[in-house]
Amino acid sequence: MVVQPSPQLHTVRLVAWLVVVLLLTTLAYIGQLTSEDNPDDVAYRYGTSISAALFYGVVLGVLLLISWGTDRRELFALRRPESWPRALGLAAVALVAIWIAGAALAPFLDATDEQGLVPDNWDSSRAGAFALFFVVVTVGAPVVEELTYRGLGFALLAPFGTWVAIVATGVLFGLAHGLIVALPVLTFFGLAIGWLRARTRSIYPPMLLHATFNGAALILSVTVA
Repeated sequence: MVVQPSPQLHTVRLVAWLVVVLLLTTLAYIGQLTSEDNPDDVAYRYGTSISAALFYGVVLGVLLLISWGTDRRELFALRRPESWPRALGLAAVALVAIWIAGAALAPFLDATDEQGLVPDNWDSSRAGAFALFFVVVTVGAPVVEELTYRGLGFALLAPFGTWVAIVATGVLFGLAHGLIVALPVLTFFGLAIGWLRARTRSIYPPMLLHATFNGAALILSVTVA
């Protein structure tokens, strides 16, 4: 028999999650507004990847703390989609929509350099550092960010309605990056991937889409002149 959490505990977890997300958002904007531009070789520095890995580790620990005493497989949607072919098809539709939206907004919102993490060219002498960066960006970021928003956040907001969960997690995901010019694109990304989470009832397709998007962006940045 599965014991349903009390409404009070659900509210406590939702508030805790919102506090964490808003804190991350605040810190991201403070960091973005007060720091100088990232160096061009940030993707080729081991320190960048190590710092990011530690950050994602801390966030994951907080998620586990908030979800203490729950069925985490259910809460984080750690289940296979009912049909992988259908899920992959929906993920492809969402990914194409994201790329189209990004291309459509590019003439008005040149957000390419705002975050400053994508390298401008390939440096074979620092391939090891780039490989570590690639792993963090295509594995660490998608896993932890999806567990945060389309996992825990989506589940905690779902009782208020599926579209409330999709829109709220999409907007908060966009804001949490601490960017201004790129906010519309990131928010659309969050909405599309939230839609995918709702349609597949699984966290794995969103993780896969997120990883594919990040990986493609990195590969194109160092292969296309």
